[in-house]
Amino acid sequence: MESILNKEPVKRAEKALKSFDQNLNVILLEKTARTANDAATALGCNVGAIVKSLLFRAGDNYILSLVSGDKRCSLNKLKKILNEKDVSMASPEAVKENTGYTIGGVSPVGHLKRCKIFIDKSLERFPDIFGAAGHPNAVFKINYNKLIEITNGTPEDIIE
Repeated sequence: MESILNKEPVKRAEKALKSFDQNLNVILLEKTARTANDAATALGCNVGAIVKSLLFRAGDNYILSLVSGDKRCSLNKLKKILNEKDVSMASPEAVKENTGYTIGGVSPVGHLKRCKIFIDKSLERFPDIFGAAGHPNAVFKINYNKLIEITNGTPEDIIE
């Protein structure tokens, strides 16, 4: 388990967390948190408190949507906000290339390339929320307002 902390993507996520707030720590999970349900089970929290990091492609740009684990991101709402006709899920290769993370461990922080970030307003329901930290077994705990701050994200109604 300790070796997970030495993996480059986890170190990158941790560095981003620590440079924002020394009290933010990477939490290692015994069981995988590849899906929101897995993460909620491992953490003993509501699945809605899990932040799903979903990368979308809109034309030549990529947008990261941070969505509550019990909600679905609305492509139609993203299209309206972005004023783009063609918005789709990014390919696994594009996710890796833009964020530096593989699907299942995409963190809201520490990306290789800057991209616009939208944050699902429904995450505000929870006092604490959990985002991935670069690996399916690594997460971090944060509150909604700090998530907005650390990601420089825009709160939006982006769920179905």
